[in-house]
Amino acid sequence: MRKNLYLIIISFSLVSCYTYQVKKQVDPAIDNNQSKKGAALANGSSAQSKNIVETQNLNLQQTPAPVNIQEKLAPNKNVRIDVDGKTYKIIVDRWESDSLVAHPVHNPKKILKFHKNQINGERIAEKRFSQPIADIITVVAYTGIGVGIWALLN
Repeated sequence: MRKNLYLIIISFSLVSCYTYQVKKQVDPAIDNNQSKKGAALANGSSAQSKNIVETQNLNLQQTPAPVNIQEKLAPNKNVRIDVDGKTYKIIVDRWESDSLVAHPVHNPKKILKFHKNQINGERIAEKRFSQPIADIITVVAYTGIGVGIWALLN
């Protein structure tokens, strides 16, 4: 029983509420077409206009919007990037023309340099607070406290 309790306490100390999440981009062209589609259907238009709107949506979905890596990787951001198939967790220091200068999260003395063409712009993930994980940890902690009190009373 005591070994299990120690194992649970150690596992809670290793859990973090912060996760790396890829930011989803909102494409204004898709939003405009969706509003046009809604307006066309509200006006009672024919099936031809519906097909035209659907083909426009398909064309827009096939061509992804260009990703501006320099805007996503602003200084002092904690991010996870994919460079030539290898993943790095870094803190961005600065941009020197087309090169990103950064350092690993737990090693500020080591300097990393990446050219912007090496970085996969679709796999840039920012470190963010995760509310569902925090809620799970809270519920489990309250349950553990309740079980502990119950065990003491019995």
